[in-house]
Amino acid sequence: QLQPVESGGGLVQPGGSLRLSCAVSGFTSDSHAVGWFRQAPGKEREGVACISFHDGRIQYADSMKGRFTISRDSAKNTVYLQMDNLKPEDTAVYYCAATRGQYSDAAMRSMIQYGMDYWGKGTLVTVSS
Repeated sequence: QLQPVESGGGLVQPGGSLRLSCAVSGFTSDSHAVGWFRQAPGKEREGVACISFHDGRIQYADSMKGRFTISRDSAKNTVYLQMDNLKPEDTAVYYCAATRGQYSDAAMRSMIQYGMDYWGKGTLVTVSS
């Protein structure tokens, strides 16, 4: 099974930047999609972005466009989430998730909304002065 492992969380001041990493193991080909999700204290989980690992197509949740950038390094089997101009309301546990297969843009948008099959344990991002 796919195993995502997140890293890179921490404390950052408002307006600052942070890059999260997600190393994915357990796959036998590039046919999988990887996404970032977050859950703030007392709130429901929300999707951030999704990337198709074999061809690099990207989808973002509408509310996440502009300050968040998802990317991948195929050689390192790693997906990144670059977060800029962070705000206190971005404080959350950020999760990386993955699912096998190749998906259309519409399917990727659906996964952002409903989730994926394999989940990491999360990394905490705290935005505070």
